[in-house]
Amino acid sequence: MADENNNVAAASGVEAVDGVKAKTTKKQRSPKREKALAETVPTASTTTTAKTQGSQRKTYSERERAEKLTLIGTQVAKGTATLHEAIKSAGISVPAYYRWKRNGAPAAKKVAKAVSGGHELAELVQLEAENQKLRGQLAEKLRAENVELRKRLGLEQSA
Repeated sequence: MADENNNVAAASGVEAVDGVKAKTTKKQRSPKREKALAETVPTASTTTTAKTQGSQRKTYSERERAEKLTLIGTQVAKGTATLHEAIKSAGISVPAYYRWKRNGAPAAKKVAKAVSGGHELAELVQLEAENQKLRGQLAEKLRAENVELRKRLGLEQSA
């Protein structure tokens, strides 16, 4: 009977001594090593270079992002490069481009305004004048069509 108790106790990780069960102690693990602070803190020189080590990445300011987005947009609009070629020539990854574009890049709008200068007001006035002219032409055509339809249907015009 004692042999049975020893076999069962050995299988379950418990030692039996004279019919009294005693738990075995587990092996203690050594504590994990902490990383050196020099490895985790990037220096100023590594963040300013365009190409850094594979594990570190460059962070761009809002203005730099806006400039790169407008550069890519102008290259694609002119047809000098495809979208992916323009992105690679700007020095960023394709996912970064789409992420920046999705987030809106409010600085891109400010840069576009700065590039256009004070011409926006003049363009706006010109567009409004053209809009009024086109609305007048459309109204004139609709009136003429309305008169023609009334004649075909035999309705009298009420003056």
